[in-house]
Amino acid sequence: MPPRLDLIGLIVQDMARALAFYRRLGFDIPAEADTEGHVEAMAGGLRIAWDTVEVIHSFDPGWTPPVGGQRLGLAFLCDSPTEVDALYAELVGDGYEGRLEPWDAFWGQRYAVVEDPDGNPVDLFASLG
Repeated sequence: MPPRLDLIGLIVQDMARALAFYRRLGFDIPAEADTEGHVEAMAGGLRIAWDTVEVIHSFDPGWTPPVGGQRLGLAFLCDSPTEVDALYAELVGDGYEGRLEPWDAFWGQRYAVVEDPDGNPVDLFASLG
């Protein structure tokens, strides 16, 4: 049997700040997780995990963050183009960095990009049709 994708892991500087962002995107993560070094949640049948830099260094002391741009992007399907606009405005209004304001993409979607607290791009999209 070939291996199968089971988990996406993100390395974070500040667990509470990272989880606050992802809660805004619908993850049900208890408040007490904010003080943990490793947290997991389910997303559409796939696990997503957040690990602090300290946890990563506990088993890989030589780990350093990548340089020269992002290496990972997450994309979240919204129910409508209006929801893309509203969620983008809420996140940016709450101080998260907007990378690309909502626009109608040529491939038929309303699309926007905001950065999570660690600078990872998070796409918000919905079908225009």
